[in-house]
Amino acid sequence: MHTKALLLASIPAATAAETILGAYIFSRHGDRTTKAYSPTKLTALGAEQVYLSGSWYRSRYIDEKSSTRINGISSDLADLTELAVTAPADNVLQGSAGFFLQGLYPPAGSVNSQKLANGTTIEAPLSGYQYIPVNSASVTSRGSNQAESSAWLQGNSGCPAAVNSSRAYFQSKEYLELLGSTKEFYQSLLPVYESTFPSESATFKNAYSIFDYVHVSTIHNASIPSSNLLTPSNLQTLSDLANIHEFGLGYNASSPIRAVAGSVLASHIVSTLNSSISSSSSQKLNIQFGPYGTFGSFFGLSQLPAVSPDFTAIVDYASSMTFELFTTSSSSSPSENEVFVRFLFANGTASDSNPAKVYPLFGQDKTELPWTTFVSEMNKIALEGGSKEWCDACGEKTGQCADYYPAESAGIASAAKSGSGMSNAVAGVIGAMVTLGVVLGLQALILGVGGLRLTKRRKQDPSEVFQVAAGKTSFSDTSSTQKA
Repeated sequence: MHTKALLLASIPAATAAETILGAYIFSRHGDRTTKAYSPTKLTALGAEQVYLSGSWYRSRYIDEKSSTRINGISSDLADLTELAVTAPADNVLQGSAGFFLQGLYPPAGSVNSQKLANGTTIEAPLSGYQYIPVNSASVTSRGSNQAESSAWLQGNSGCPAAVNSSRAYFQSKEYLELLGSTKEFYQSLLPVYESTFPSESATFKNAYSIFDYVHVSTIHNASIPSSNLLTPSNLQTLSDLANIHEFGLGYNASSPIRAVAGSVLASHIVSTLNSSISSSSSQKLNIQFGPYGTFGSFFGLSQLPAVSPDFTAIVDYASSMTFELFTTSSSSSPSENEVFVRFLFANGTASDSNPAKVYPLFGQDKTELPWTTFVSEMNKIALEGGSKEWCDACGEKTGQCADYYPAESAGIASAAKSGSGMSNAVAGVIGAMVTLGVVLGLQALILGVGGLRLTKRRKQDPSEVFQVAAGKTSFSDTSSTQKA
């Protein structure tokens, strides 16, 4: 978040009577290249950011000496039955998850070795490197609906109603007023980014794309055109406008479907933590990587902006939010009434100097919610991706939703089948064309056998010369709203 620091309670250490049963971590990727030039790539800085964050979570949940260690979780060698790690099929997000895991479960050295039947001891390559798979999250099942090369927040949500709701933001009073009032500001900075954003695209409509381009440049480019224009005040304004723009696209209290990414994430969090309570499941830690937009959508739905307006801002690289499941019961199988959830958030890389902090959800006055209350509140905002409820809310009746609407699917199939039928008129035209082809073929044969040639001299029509003009990619006012 590129606004003032959040000022709330620091992270608590678990009391002696607490037992951590499991946790769900949702993290943003690390530093990357700009979205202005696709595909985006995770940088060395970004890899370091998420690696350090993973190391901090190891110290909290995995280390044997930690008072907040997840009960029974493997400390040295990763037990894949205890972990579930997902990220969209995107190189930045998948790569970030991989580096995070190396911080969570670093190379184990001789601990990660194997003694063979002949007595030889083999240590895993790279000093006992641990290979923890990162599963690909589907478009609708996890709430992580955006590839990092896309500048459009709802680019891959798969939810027509959410797309339409976000587009409605461009007709809102807030948007139209800012579009007009900030025009001069964006034009004044044109020398900085006109190589990528021409004058007609340098408007509030591209607030995030412009901010992202400038922000990445200030991190990685030693030389920036007209850098004297990028004063601290102007950089802050670019950030503030991008925050307003993206939160407006990702959440609206009167149109909850706009925050579908947060709704799907809420559903997955509940189902995952529920399995951590179950004695039949060995899963203890779920980790998912996703885009900043999912954070904003969930923040809005869970009423966190009421706690601090900073929750309407774009989260920093490597930010993470965690849902920690714990009990105060000494029983190995605590009842639902003995289980609680706390929410933690770290803006940027989680570390000892920037630890995750606890915040109250859903307007509650406590940061430790009873499990039953947490589930009840989450269910009010949750949508299971691909479910009948999701399909109804999204207005989707095709693809993965087709099975829920057999009548509509049958109608579409029938229309397609009837559309493929051939009318008598069409059949007649095809017959005539076949006949003409035969005639022309015979004529060619006769001319060829007889040694005859038909020639016609004419000048070449300039329009027949096809040329591709070289050009550069730029963001137009419409592309930013439709890019997927």
